[in-house]
Amino acid sequence: MKFWQRIFKTEESIMGSRKDSLWKTLDWWTIGLYLVLVVCGWFSICGASYDYGDPNFFDFGTRAGKQLMWIGCSLGLGFVLLMLEDRIYDTYAYLIFGVMLLLLFGTIFNPHEIKGSRSWIVLGPVSLQPAEFAKFATALALAKYMSEYSYNMERFKHMVITLAIIFVPMILIVCQKETGSALVYLSFFLVLYREGMTGSILFAGVCAVIYFIIGIRFSAEMMPDGMTLWGEFAVLGLVVIFTALLVEAYGKVGNRASLYIGVCGCGTILLGLLFSLYVIPFNVGILEIVVCSVMGIYLIYLFLHERIRNYLYILFFSICSIGFLFSADYVFNNVLEPHQQIRIKVLLGMEDDPTGAGYNVNQSKIAIGSGGLTGKGFLNGTQTKLKYVPEQDTDFIFCTVGEEQGFVGSVIVVLLFAILIWRLIHLAERQTSRFGRVYGYSVLSIFFFHLFVNIGMVLGLTPVIGIPLPFFSYGGSSLWGFTILLFVFLRIDAARER
Repeated sequence: MKFWQRIFKTEESIMGSRKDSLWKTLDWWTIGLYLVLVVCGWFSICGASYDYGDPNFFDFGTRAGKQLMWIGCSLGLGFVLLMLEDRIYDTYAYLIFGVMLLLLFGTIFNPHEIKGSRSWIVLGPVSLQPAEFAKFATALALAKYMSEYSYNMERFKHMVITLAIIFVPMILIVCQKETGSALVYLSFFLVLYREGMTGSILFAGVCAVIYFIIGIRFSAEMMPDGMTLWGEFAVLGLVVIFTALLVEAYGKVGNRASLYIGVCGCGTILLGLLFSLYVIPFNVGILEIVVCSVMGIYLIYLFLHERIRNYLYILFFSICSIGFLFSADYVFNNVLEPHQQIRIKVLLGMEDDPTGAGYNVNQSKIAIGSGGLTGKGFLNGTQTKLKYVPEQDTDFIFCTVGEEQGFVGSVIVVLLFAILIWRLIHLAERQTSRFGRVYGYSVLSIFFFHLFVNIGMVLGLTPVIGIPLPFFSYGGSSLWGFTILLFVFLRIDAARER
């Protein structure tokens, strides 16, 4: 009997010492930032949802009261996550990811449609969005797979599985007609880049964005010769320039191939443009395609002559670039929804629709601008009180900050988020396991993407894709999702020295 009592006492002492060490190793600075941001977010929701003569923010029938309830639940959820054993997240990562994929798949056939999206599960008075929790599951699965002993990103099989972990939930969310939440998954490529993904892939992604913007923005504008489209001419010219730069970076040292491609290719295109402008007009885009074809043949020659596989990769980049140019117009007109097309057109200056697609952004700019340097004060914003800004307590919550707290308050909020991002980088870099580091960078990449796109959207710098501002936007799913992401990482970080 005494023997078993000693065992139970020993186990209790071990558990007690673990709890004591947990509270000592927790990063209280990050928890403090979390609490400050959540409180600031609640006051912003109070200002955005306040109606004259109804100052009762603690009534659960109001938006502020409901958000207060979500905050209380989030604090309890964060405490539970910290109390769980940190090994749980590593052990059950794939199981959590699999369950979340099934939930995302089932949500596609959800009969409840909210604002054109089928991404919500309605349980009586409560509506939950699985896409917000899928970010946490994807981050866990990605960290689990990339932390395996035999993992090597340079292996084709491993890279394909890594991309599948990212793109499968992304595709399922697109099928729910929730494009904004799906785009958040592109932030995981920052994690891959940190873990050794070649910079050429990131460069290709940046090029794709440039091609899309230029190709769509100038797709219908003709050059002075009346035969050549500005968008096609500019993108094909960039393909030649980028190819020459890649040959210089990844080709044989001392080889003048990049000089030949850049000078000969751009020179031929320039001469063709002058001939079309002043002699006989013709479509210079056709000449550019011929130049690109000759450039491709030259890359094949370089590969056969020098036996450097990078030339084939550069050739693949050039072919994909040309294919992307001619497919971007089809994707824009046939894949994107009409409201998404008009938002991009307004952002790129192709159309001016102040009463339609551009209404939200115009009103948010007016609200932020009216705040001036120090703002109008808490509950004194006129644009928000009169409901000029749609979705002002969700996607456009930052305009409430700008109107009520002004430039000073907006800068303080941005600085708080910047400190949080810096703190997450610090925590991720001090992890002793690859699992913790990958998960940490996944968390900060998601936070950074939301912050950059949401504030840019409100200021008219990025397209309106409808993603929340962490800890500020109204909604339980969003707040719970970000809380789970953050507190799981804090629990993993607290056990880093074991």
